[in-house]
Amino acid sequence: MEQGPLLKVENLSKAFGGVQAVLNVSFALKKGDILGIIGPNGSGKTTLANLTTGFVKPDRGTVRFKARDITGAPPHKIANLGLTRTFQVMRPYHSLSAYKNLIVPLNSPRVRQTRGGKLGDTDAVAIDILEEIGFERDARVPYKIAGSLPLGYLKRLELGRCFALNPEVIICDEIFSGLSMSEITSMIPLLERIQMDGVTLVMIEHRLRELFRLADRVIVMNFGQKIAEGIPLEVMEDPEVKKAYLGRERA
Repeated sequence: MEQGPLLKVENLSKAFGGVQAVLNVSFALKKGDILGIIGPNGSGKTTLANLTTGFVKPDRGTVRFKARDITGAPPHKIANLGLTRTFQVMRPYHSLSAYKNLIVPLNSPRVRQTRGGKLGDTDAVAIDILEEIGFERDARVPYKIAGSLPLGYLKRLELGRCFALNPEVIICDEIFSGLSMSEITSMIPLLERIQMDGVTLVMIEHRLRELFRLADRVIVMNFGQKIAEGIPLEVMEDPEVKKAYLGRERA
């Protein structure tokens, strides 16, 4: 028997002043999906993520996670349910070491509920998680101050803070942005492994070639509206997509 959607967004809309940032956007996400969200700059992708995760309240529409209405709920409550996100502009605790950035999520109610009580030595658990996502324990990178880390490690730290929450969904907002080709190449197997561990992924991206190696399905946005949805290579042949997105990408 097929289960209902893990995440269901219906007719989300948000205007800022006279600017319609998102207009009547709907999509559904099943467990195990890797969904890509693409579109030109300013098309509403990050606003859609903010609306879905509670950082912005919609003017209209609903967000349901595991059939529960979470529309406009506070971000920490949504994260505690298992719906997490990374940020396009990273938000670490800059003055703390990398592994200490994971202590807050590891002490969350969600972790206590889903992992059967306290974890014991949370410092050791935090370092283990960072090692899983590409921090070299022997090079003592987990112990370095987060504000001193290069971009590639900060991107992984964003993922690590989500992963520490034992999430069911991670929305990745331009996780490849600013990374070198070699850093992206090493990031792709990590994302595949996270998905194989049972985490469903939504990826907002401009790096199409790399995204299409991962995504089962993509949504294309333009001027706040969803203009196409489907299998990546088929969507890219849509005339509206070529007009709105690919033309700018090739310019």
